Amino acid sequence: MLSGSPTQGMFSTSRIGNSESPNSGASSSFALPIVDMSENEETELLSITWNQDYRCFAAGTSHGFRIYNSKPCKETFRRDMKIGGFKIVEMLFHCNILALVGAVANSHYPPNKVLIWDDYQSRSMCEFTYRSEVRGVKLRRDRIAVVLEHKIYVYSLTDLKLLHQIETLANPRGLCCLSHHSNTFVLVCPGLNKGQVRVEHFGLNVTKLINAHDSQIACFTLTLDGLLLATASITGTLIRIFNTMDGTQLQEVRRGADRAEISSIAFSPNVQWLAASSDKGTVHVFSLRVRVSGEDSLTQPNVAQGPALFDQNSSTSLDPLISTNTGANPNSAFSFMRGLLPKYFSSEWSFAQFRLPQSTHLIVAFGSENDVIIVGMNGSFYRCSFDIVHGGEMVQKEHVSFLKFENKR
Repeated sequence: MLSGSPTQGMFSTSRIGNSESPNSGASSSFALPIVDMSENEETELLSITWNQDYRCFAAGTSHGFRIYNSKPCKETFRRDMKIGGFKIVEMLFHCNILALVGAVANSHYPPNKVLIWDDYQSRSMCEFTYRSEVRGVKLRRDRIAVVLEHKIYVYSLTDLKLLHQIETLANPRGLCCLSHHSNTFVLVCPGLNKGQVRVEHFGLNVTKLINAHDSQIACFTLTLDGLLLATASITGTLIRIFNTMDGTQLQEVRRGADRAEISSIAFSPNVQWLAASSDKGTVHVFSLRVRVSGEDSLTQPNVAQGPALFDQNSSTSLDPLISTNTGANPNSAFSFMRGLLPKYFSSEWSFAQFRLPQSTHLIVAFGSENDVIIVGMNGSFYRCSFDIVHGGEMVQKEHVSFLKFENKR
């Protein structure tokens, strides 16, 4: 069971409406009808998402949802229900609050509703109802972001007031990312033009529009403090890292030469590595030239450096993080010819790689400095490690089929 509380003064149970919701009003506490599943009844995996620190992941299934620890991979609890499954299950770190969005077959919660669920008390805390399908939900300790096809609504988690509305380009993937540092509040979403990302620094009341790619955005991620952004397009060959304060591009790495769908990107906790997974059944790890200086850089880079850099609020606020060291760069052998070679050769290639035996939709994360975790929509879980000096092929440390775990209730 999850424990803890995301915030003080948590709201009471209510049904929340907004400009897209024609009907709203108070509602009583609603308990999900939990049932025991038949051993012969198959469970379909509808979604998988990491929590904010990668220590847990949530699986939305055709019969409910399940929560797993990632080190080692172990089912924490599951909720199997008569009403149907959930296509979105979003965790709030390790506390008992979850955001749930029902699948099409869910008899109580269709895809146009968001349920904020308190699993400790086994009741709903509120509902958000919209006229169109919900594409994504993101949580931080003080905010809820609900992503629709063309709009994002941002609410306060303490009193559920609507704080911001953001228009976006068509966003069927539900792309949105929030920072999680207590001193920064950064939201990233698609802009209004193809290949553009919008960065909202709400604490500074600053909006940055970054023309990240020529093609449509497929995936992006933030560091916990929201100061660095990594993006990929639907072409899937290049990943670019940006300074969110001024929108400048800091680095470009190459996944490969052929087209691929990059399904997830993750920064390592020390911001020295970047991992990316694709529909090619491969995971690539790249060495970053962004370095966090200071005594605590290897343990808490974002906590130690984030607030000071954020307060500088200048176009050079990230200069202390950028190193010119190219010792770990796979393309450094061509550095003397930079400007003469085609871009294909001057891009920075991956430092370490891992190939899965089957191609499936993958989400990737870091467990530690050189520990990479991979979860697939086929129910597979992999943990592998790479040599931080020599790179190359990663070594598999763990592999389980997490959907086959026995019910722990």
